[in-house]
Order: sequence, then C-alpha cells, then structure tokens
Amino acid sequence: MRLLLSLLIILMSIIGLGFWTTHSLQSSTDQLSQEINMLVRAIEHEGWETALEHTAKMEKNWAQSARWWPVFLDHQEMDNIEFSLAKVKAYVSSHNQALALGQLEELKLMLKHIPEKEALNIKNIL
Repeated sequence: MRLLLSLLIILMSIIGLGFWTTHSLQSSTDQLSQEINMLVRAIEHEGWETALEHTAKMEKNWAQSARWWPVFLDHQEMDNIEFSLAKVKAYVSSHNQALALGQLEELKLMLKHIPEKEALNIKNIL
C-alpha cells in the first residue's frame, strides 16, 4: 500500500510539473508575442527609434524568459529564436521594414509553436 501511495504521489508530481511548465511557457511566449506586436506596429508606422527601444526590451525579456527554458526545450529551437532575434535587431537598425516584418512573423510562429509542442496532451504523448 505504501508503494502504491508513493507511486501515486510521484505520478501526480510529474503531471503537476507538466501543467506548470506548459502554463509558464505559454505566459512567457504570450508576453514575448505582445512585445513583437508592439514592435510590428512601430515598424509599420516607421517609428524606428521606438522600434529600437522595443527590440532592446524584447531582447531583455527573452533573456529573462529563456533562462529556464533549456531545461525543458530543445536547444536547437532556442538557438533558432536567438538567431531570429539577431536578424530582427539588424533589420530594425538598418530601417529595413520588409525584412524586419517578415522576420518578426517568423519569430512569432516559432514562439507560438513552443507551448503547443511541449503541452501535456495525448497527441504529444503518443
């Protein structure tokens, strides 16, 4: 009986950790997506100084959010996001509207994909 109770506690802990991880990833990616949306609006209105400020803020938020992500995520995905952020920064600093907007949309899709891929559901288990 004690073994069964111990296994049940461990199983519930793993499931709880999975849901907490999914929630944390979702909230982090939602925050970064909001930053991307503000950056897109600034670029569309050609407010390049504001866009540079939003880019710096987005990089800072990424650094804070991504601190714990390597524990749960594939490092290749994180590298792709960092490469994309570097491209966005270069495009914004060179005032290239088309490339910056395209790269931001790609970045938004990469961020949206992360919580979906890591969610604790039957599709991802099987």
